[in-house]
Amino acid sequence: MNRKNYGSIPHLSNSKLGEKDYYIGEGQERILTIQPRDKYDTIIVTEKYDGSNVGVCKVDGNVYALTRSGYEARTSPYKQHHLFADWVNNNLVGMSLLLKDGERICGEWMAQAHGLRYEINQEHPIVFFDWYGSDNKRKPFSELEKTRLPLVRKLHEGSSVTTDSLIHQLNAKTDTVKAIGKPEGMVYRIERNGTVDFLAKWVRSDFPTGKYIIEVEEDDLTWNINPNGFAKTNARGAFSN
Repeated sequence: MNRKNYGSIPHLSNSKLGEKDYYIGEGQERILTIQPRDKYDTIIVTEKYDGSNVGVCKVDGNVYALTRSGYEARTSPYKQHHLFADWVNNNLVGMSLLLKDGERICGEWMAQAHGLRYEINQEHPIVFFDWYGSDNKRKPFSELEKTRLPLVRKLHEGSSVTTDSLIHQLNAKTDTVKAIGKPEGMVYRIERNGTVDFLAKWVRSDFPTGKYIIEVEEDDLTWNINPNGFAKTNARGAFSN
């Protein structure tokens, strides 16, 4: 698509920064966490999951599995991305019907552990969080909710809200994708008059970034699913119910 599949989201001021990360502006953080500008601001907060950022795009009528950088997942040197490419291949018809030409849908591929391990109690090891139109602009979260795809868990929708008031909801009352231990964090998004204005994220201060992948050989990786049995469990596809 001649662009990255997904860019960077700035952090709230009380969030753990990673390498090359940056904070959101004070005024924007105030809108998200203290006071909206007016009645047209809607703040949506979802749980942040620790997997591999991936996407599915449609270009010239063809559907492609993408890594975060925008390259085809099938060309990645990592097994987790090849498994994702297999998953997309099993869902080609559904994805082709869902996406218009030039659109892409983005999610977190949860097959492999990165900084956290997860219990995957749903059929597909992925949660989607963003849908881009052919104009490269995000669609409202409600558009994602109309699909039959597995989504990130919504913690809040309404007025401004602090991270402290939502922490207790993280990883709670869920039996689909559940962190083993403390979850990573949350993502804020503000929608205004049917358009997405901006996003920010909060990551807990003691989050063990890359614990299971940094300086770990490919043969010694930790998986949230059985990668060898994935083909059998993945045969049905996400659009078949």
